[in-house]
Amino acid sequence: MTGNSRFAVSVHILAYLAYRQGAAVPSAEIAASVDTNPVVIRRLLAALVKTRLVSAQKGASGGFSLATTAENISLRDIYRAVEPEPSHGLSHFSPNTKCPVGAKIQSILHPIFVKAQAGMEAELARVSLAEVHRQLRPVCPGKK
Repeated sequence: MTGNSRFAVSVHILAYLAYRQGAAVPSAEIAASVDTNPVVIRRLLAALVKTRLVSAQKGASGGFSLATTAENISLRDIYRAVEPEPSHGLSHFSPNTKCPVGAKIQSILHPIFVKAQAGMEAELARVSLAEVHRQLRPVCPGKK
C-alpha cells in the first residue's frame, strides 16, 4: 500500500468508527467498508492504537473504537500516525553528482519540499475527523 493510500484508508477507518460511535467494531467489518483485506486494516489499526487515536477491546465481543472524540482528532494526527517521515522521494534519488544539475538539485528541492509539507500539515491540522463525519452524515444511510 502506498503512503497516500495508507493515509486515505486510515481516515476512512476513523470515519467509519465515528459513524459507528460507541460500538466495538471488528476489523473484518471495517475491511468490508474499505473493501480490502482485514490484515491491511489491522496493520493500520495497530498504528492508530499505538498513537492513541483508537482503542482496542479484546475478546469475542471486542473490536475497535475511537479513543477520543472525533472533534479531538485532526487529519494531521491521522497522517502522522500512519505516515513515516516524508522524504518526498529524495531518499531514493541519487542523481549524477558530476552533472552540474545533478550536483545541486537535491539541495534546491529539499527546502521546497519541506515548506510544501509544512503547508499540507497545517491544512490537515485545521480539519477534524468530526468535520469529515459531519459531511458523511447526510449521505450515509443508517445511524445519524
